[in-house]
Amino acid sequence: MMSAGELKKGSTIELDGQLYRILDFSHIKMGRGSAQIRLKLRDVRAGHTIERTFQASEKFTRARLEHRNVQFLYHDGDLYYFMDNETFDQTPLSADLLGDALNYLKEGLNLEMLTYRGEPVGVELPVAVELQVTDTGPGFKGDTAASGTKPATLETGLVVQVPFFINNGDVVKVDTRSGEYLERA
Repeated sequence: MMSAGELKKGSTIELDGQLYRILDFSHIKMGRGSAQIRLKLRDVRAGHTIERTFQASEKFTRARLEHRNVQFLYHDGDLYYFMDNETFDQTPLSADLLGDALNYLKEGLNLEMLTYRGEPVGVELPVAVELQVTDTGPGFKGDTAASGTKPATLETGLVVQVPFFINNGDVVKVDTRSGEYLERA
């Protein structure tokens, strides 16, 4: 069991027999009432998002997830295939289970698969991934003096704001938590 003070973004809890990942957490102190916490939760299996409010004194059941090192191989329709780095077993996951991780998956990427009681429930991406720019507007001479940005489409289809000096074919490092450009790789 964990108290409300131990909750944080990314934690996985069991609630009403379902498995939820915490997307957002806020602590609310009312004038005369007791403190409350508001959680934005994503159902790990079904993929839908809900918001719930609890008393700050409530206890939550922590879900024990196992982490396995895997490598993304390829996708075929709605299924994405991952290979366990130790046993070389291939595990397919649906796009619904992967959620926003689809924006960062490229062939050969090493990451962690999360399993709950032997059932795969999602993946945990590295903090940053390197992706190639497939389409961006031209950078004009003199644009580097001002610190502006322009949209760039990456090889996975993700669109991020990049500095003017980034061109088509460049490889950039992107933060998987926020989806922001970090640096040129």
